[in-house]
Amino acid sequence: MVLSIVAGGETYGYEIMQKVRELSGGHIEWSDGMLYPVLRRLEGEGMIKSEWKEAESGRERRYYSITSEGRKRLKGEQQQWLEVHNTLCKLWKLEPVSI
Repeated sequence: MVLSIVAGGETYGYEIMQKVRELSGGHIEWSDGMLYPVLRRLEGEGMIKSEWKEAESGRERRYYSITSEGRKRLKGEQQQWLEVHNTLCKLWKLEPVSI
């Protein structure tokens, strides 16, 4: 989810948490303690990069963006999730999807 959100454009931690909440209809809520270790791991793996910038409020925020390696991984992960989804669709007798 994080790579998909960051792939949509430069963003910061709180905004990522808000997007997850919004997309899930409030069913998924992440805390700082859940998100920031994931962001650090993805950055350490070269999937995303970060940069401190001044926000409109005047505060410094760390903004994240996806790297070319991150885009490659995202494509692979999308395919894996689609395979899981379609397998479950077959099991539950629902219509499979494709990208």
